Amino acid sequence: MEIAGKRALVLGASRGVGLAIARMLAGQRVRLALPWFDWPEAAEAMTKEFGEQEGDHFTPQCDLRQPGQVAALVASIEERFGGLDILINNIERGGMPVLHGSYRHPVNCEQWQLEMETTLHAKWLVFDQALPLLRQSPQAAVVNISSIAAITGRSGPAGLLFNDGYSAANRGIATLTETWARLAAPNIRVNELMLGLIDQRHGPGTRGWGLLSAGQQQALLAHTPLARTGSPEEVARAV
Repeated sequence: MEIAGKRALVLGASRGVGLAIARMLAGQRVRLALPWFDWPEAAEAMTKEFGEQEGDHFTPQCDLRQPGQVAALVASIEERFGGLDILINNIERGGMPVLHGSYRHPVNCEQWQLEMETTLHAKWLVFDQALPLLRQSPQAAVVNISSIAAITGRSGPAGLLFNDGYSAANRGIATLTETWARLAAPNIRVNELMLGLIDQRHGPGTRGWGLLSAGQQQALLAHTPLARTGSPEEVARAV
């Protein structure tokens, strides 16, 4: 798929994996819509970086859990770009047990629902609203970004990093991906990229990783075939 001049919606582009993907696409002359909601300092840096580049990029604020805001986002993409060719469905929220503790803590009483709404339901909302625009493209692609938590759950060494709700939400992404691939065929390819331990996501560069002992970190790496964490740039290349 030749992507120069294509139009892409990249979620979670203010930090980590999403930012690396956005940079990769911008480097190939893709026009980008990069919505943000929280992490205002990171969003400001993202807006500055892509605003200074050549290309028609824009960075609207949008709560992707809210149907009305998602509909407005897609309408703004259609108005500005005239269509959409690529959706990078990279939105998630997962509390790390080593950092946030049990769901039983009063401060975590809404954490399970937050993980479901952000990691799973928001992905569905965005795809559902964007599908009519994607159908107008002769060749479109959707990439759902998920986590190996869908397989490991809260068990073994990974139980320090992956919550039950986050794991269940990521398991649901596989079902959505398979359903959407059938629904959107043949002009829209839908794939899932299931990530292991990635820097700035669940590995180095996160508060949770820093709270692990050296032994706990080594136990996690021992369960990783490459015996190391991955980088956001590696994920971008895989996309």
